Amino acid sequence: LTGSPVTLKILQNWVPRVSHYFDKEHYTYVGHQIVIQESIEHFGAVVWPGALALSQYLESNQEQFNLKDKKVLEIGAGTGLLSIVACILGAHVTATDLPEVLENLSYNISRNTQNMNMHKPEVRKLVWGEALNEDFPVSTYHYDFILATDVVYHHAALDPLLATMVYFCKPGTVLLWANKFRFSTDYEFLEKLGNIFNTTILAEFPESNVKLLKVTVREN
Repeated sequence: LTGSPVTLKILQNWVPRVSHYFDKEHYTYVGHQIVIQESIEHFGAVVWPGALALSQYLESNQEQFNLKDKKVLEIGAGTGLLSIVACILGAHVTATDLPEVLENLSYNISRNTQNMNMHKPEVRKLVWGEALNEDFPVSTYHYDFILATDVVYHHAALDPLLATMVYFCKPGTVLLWANKFRFSTDYEFLEKLGNIFNTTILAEFPESNVKLLKVTVREN
């Protein structure tokens, strides 16, 4: 790992939860009010700290990471907050997640990007490590940025996740990964990632244990 990370705090505008089943959270990024519908039924239907951290970082560092007219893929998009922010920043966004999450993801992205002067985002199914070359053939799909937030936690899909990152992260691609570090498996994944790619910690959010990393392909 290289670089001296910046220490930041996560800023969040929110309203009280109104239901045990569906909640709407309000956020403001890049001058836009964003309303996110959450669901307690799936992990992917809740806004996690990493999404807040990376959304805030992209808003504050537009010169360093200019998303305007760039092709952006979010893996594990969840509620879609980060993909919406990337859209507002001018990117061609493809938001992906598991099939059971797509309905709520599509709803949030459509609701928050309609009638706005931006590239129309796309929502697609992506199961980590499965049918990658069939659904996203290398000859057709190349992304400038891969975004991932809180995709690493105590679950059994870490090897397929790593394979997915390796598949999409090509020379010239920047992977931005923000994650709340909770378990030893999180640090083990970081070590595996560092064995394959150049990894730099861009920022740390101590109050939420979130680290934000920039990952790029090593040059020969």
